[in-house]
Amino acid sequence: MSNFKQLFYAHCGQTSPFPLALEIEKAEGIYLYDSSGKRYMDLISGISVSNLGHCHPNVVEAVQSQSEKFMHLMVYGEYVHQPQVMLSKRLSDILPSSLSVTYLTNSGSEAVEGAIKIARKHSGRSQIVSCKNAYHGSTMGALSVMGDLDYKKNFAPLLPDIINIEFGNIEDLKIISDKTVAIIIEPVQAEAGVQIASFEYWEALKERCEATGTLIIFDEIQTGLGRTGKMFGFENIGIVPDIITLAKGLGGGMPIGAFISSPEIMSSITTKPILGHISTFGGNAVCSSAALACIDTIIEEKLLEEAESKAQLFKDLLSENKKIKEFRQLGMMMAIEFESFEINKKIIDICIEKGVITDWFLFNDKSMRLAPPLIINKEQIKEACKIINNAINEVI
Repeated sequence: MSNFKQLFYAHCGQTSPFPLALEIEKAEGIYLYDSSGKRYMDLISGISVSNLGHCHPNVVEAVQSQSEKFMHLMVYGEYVHQPQVMLSKRLSDILPSSLSVTYLTNSGSEAVEGAIKIARKHSGRSQIVSCKNAYHGSTMGALSVMGDLDYKKNFAPLLPDIINIEFGNIEDLKIISDKTVAIIIEPVQAEAGVQIASFEYWEALKERCEATGTLIIFDEIQTGLGRTGKMFGFENIGIVPDIITLAKGLGGGMPIGAFISSPEIMSSITTKPILGHISTFGGNAVCSSAALACIDTIIEEKLLEEAESKAQLFKDLLSENKKIKEFRQLGMMMAIEFESFEINKKIIDICIEKGVITDWFLFNDKSMRLAPPLIINKEQIKEACKIINNAINEVI
């Protein structure tokens, strides 16, 4: 075992008893390189973070340029930060007009915390509805709206007045009432293994929320920034939320998140009390510059236009393997389902050994996650699918 791995196990907080412990020394494009020089295709993009791949030159240039000017200043106070302002304006340009005010954060969890706060403060209600098998983050508020009891129970008591419903079940929407502040929901359920609801479900949700005065919060932390083939996942279903949360793919590899809403809803944290939500590093200039470069690059390199044909190639090459139980996909957000976790884990281990990194989902461990960088080309897709198919055939 290398000295760095020994230090890793001794001094870095472990979140599972069996970390991959790959010792990565370099990352570029869709590839990671370990300490021995072995190359791995990253087909999970650091869990939907590196949508532009690793160290995209446009993002690197933005980071280097801004870091030479200033890095940290007081973020929410008396200073006007050009990178923060430009990013917030750019987000308003590509979002519907009702989503025009952005509060920048450090992470997706913090974005969810902020979204919950402005929803409750604006409406004066307390009940929040979320979905079973939904993941919204690990801080206490975000954990409260998570839809899995096993992950929550040992951290109780959490926020009260949270109700979980089944994603995609129209009948369950009757639970939403005039006591409900908001429903927080993903356009595609990510950690449940890329679960996609019907258009009828989304129409029913919209009608129910309008009838009860309930806000819609779309958690786009995984689905945003091109992952589903659209800039935002809600564009696939035709519903504009009252609040949206972003993170992961927003920063091009840098840590940043955001919750975005209308001026009316966002102003609820401006007074009574003032400083109703503050963040020391949220909207950091370097991270904001990286995020702005990320958005512009997705648009300029026409990655949205290419996402569907690339995803279709994955589907064509993998779904023909009859040993796969189900292939689910929206854009470059894909899941391959097998009969059991044991089978899935063996296939994933072989893929990693052969130089393709993938994993399983938090609430669906019998499904393999595929969320490659949007920059992946068709030859790389063919190479990756060959390795995956060979791994499947070796195990099953």
